[in-house]
Amino acid sequence: MKAHVHPLAGVIAALARAVSGVQVRRVGGKPSASQRIYFANHTSHLDFVVLWSTLPSELRARTRPIAAKDYWSTGIKSFLAERVFRAVLVDRRRIASQEAGDVRPHASAFAVIDQMAEALGEMDSLIIFPEGTRGSGETVAPFRSGLYHLAKKRPQVELVPVYLENLNRILPKGEILPVPVVSLLTFGPPMHVGETEDKNAFLGRARAAVCELRRRKEV
Repeated sequence: MKAHVHPLAGVIAALARAVSGVQVRRVGGKPSASQRIYFANHTSHLDFVVLWSTLPSELRARTRPIAAKDYWSTGIKSFLAERVFRAVLVDRRRIASQEAGDVRPHASAFAVIDQMAEALGEMDSLIIFPEGTRGSGETVAPFRSGLYHLAKKRPQVELVPVYLENLNRILPKGEILPVPVVSLLTFGPPMHVGETEDKNAFLGRARAAVCELRRRKEV
């Protein structure tokens, strides 16, 4: 069954690529129709829009960003999130307990994980930011546990690390108008959670996979 694509999707994707000046690199992997969870560092509200925009149109139509309900549920942002991006809007208050050191998330956080797993369905992919909040762009914060629990719930789905560079300079926190700066987006090779892999070991490995993409750029 073909996914419904809003007529504005292609226009917004082209605009996002133009505004961000994004250059795309792929390390050990190619675009694939397989179900995937793209997980990336988070420094700007542009992050998911730019990542989404760089996917081939047929994959973009089946890729749903995870986004904060409190930010994306008002005005024109609500229309874009729900109708164009098909975003999965989650309540950040319900995942506040997903700190890196938690043994297990609170029941309400599990409800969010169930929401994301349901959003995957049988054919869709997701874009997720495991840090849980925007960073400075200088370092990648420890990952919260949601990625691990989602991966365990849907172990057949490929996990693809992504590193985003310079988007925090294009749209700094608190600003509305973007600043023209070239950005770089790097896709890494797919990975999976191990059947018996410990949560902390997996989260460390997943974070390292994202950080490694930055190091490869700098070499």
